[in-house]
Amino acid sequence: MRILVSGAGVAGPVLAYWLTRHGFSVTVVECAPALRRTGGHAVDLFRPAMNVSEKMGVLPRIEERATGTTRMTVHPEGSRRPVRADLSRIFGAASDRHVEAMRDDLSEIYHDATRDDVEYVFGDSVTAISPDGEVRFEQASPRRFDLVVGADGLHSTVRRLVFGEESRHHAFIGAYFGVLTLPNAPGLDGELLMHVGVGRTVGMYGARHLGDARALFLFRSERELDCDHRDVPRQKELLRGAFAGMHADVDRWLDELDRTPAFYFDSITQVRMDTWSRGRVTLVGDAGYSPGPAVGGSTSLSVVGAYVLAGELARAGGDHERAFPAYERAMAEHVRGSREAALSAAKTLIPTSRLGVQGLARGARLISALPAGPGRALLRLTTKSARHHDSVTVDDYPGAFSSGPTSRR
Repeated sequence: MRILVSGAGVAGPVLAYWLTRHGFSVTVVECAPALRRTGGHAVDLFRPAMNVSEKMGVLPRIEERATGTTRMTVHPEGSRRPVRADLSRIFGAASDRHVEAMRDDLSEIYHDATRDDVEYVFGDSVTAISPDGEVRFEQASPRRFDLVVGADGLHSTVRRLVFGEESRHHAFIGAYFGVLTLPNAPGLDGELLMHVGVGRTVGMYGARHLGDARALFLFRSERELDCDHRDVPRQKELLRGAFAGMHADVDRWLDELDRTPAFYFDSITQVRMDTWSRGRVTLVGDAGYSPGPAVGGSTSLSVVGAYVLAGELARAGGDHERAFPAYERAMAEHVRGSREAALSAAKTLIPTSRLGVQGLARGARLISALPAGPGRALLRLTTKSARHHDSVTVDDYPGAFSSGPTSRR
């Protein structure tokens, strides 16, 4: 059975890994000419996704590439005194098994686990999908597949082709985020340096194995801004405007916008669909149910979703008419909880008032100072769905523990 997966980020390679272990023949098509090697931005894997990664045998590599960020210094806007907190204790209060790694590192690790068993086609993308499984590409000749999976992110081409324009499925939650790569001039080693103000938050961090650093910008907007997700000059203009005059540190980071080798900007948007499947096509990860980038644990959700989709296809013997609804049922509660957690996280991370700014700083200091048990209790009281990402359980699927690829069918 031949399955096409569109997207070689995180969800695509994880899905490809498990599909091949279940005996399916997989092709992954990726519009980028090669895997991105810039590191990307820091993302989180929580316990369910770490368990999946452990089953894949790649968890040691992921932990070796962890950012190593354990301390946080918060500068509330208008306050002379920074607040220092133990970031590892805060993560520990939210999750009993967690790792933070750079997104591109995860993509590379998952890709490496599949490259000997999966056909990867870089520099191409899907342009049409027929009901009988014929797929047309920008570059390659048409090919026929039994199933097609869109793992191509928030602005999914597969979703647009099969379910219509993304505006029908996107729900803006009132904020934007940007990430830029810049020199690690402060020499940050295991520390997150944050500046927090009303409606805007920015943090700079490094990673143990990277020579540079990242700055993550989050800001609120009551309405969607006039900005295409491909219009980089306009994006940089909006970022400068949102953070102008916040702090001398932030001004220096913004100065790097004209020199940065890597920049990303987008709205914090949830993908909300009644169903992620139609005919022979389904969606996985951000393409089908993004809870909101930078706030919703979307990377962890993508890893779990890919594992579940492959498992349900195996359980159904490749019958997508049974497997796709089962996959959606298995993921529905996790997706709903991730959306709620994202809305709560956005409210906390981008305060709407001076009281919220002080509350974020003081709350971080208090949670980091408490023992693990009381810290978790306080986090549950102050942050809705704080431990949602750890509470998810998924089935163990037949054949999922094979140490190598099974025969293709």
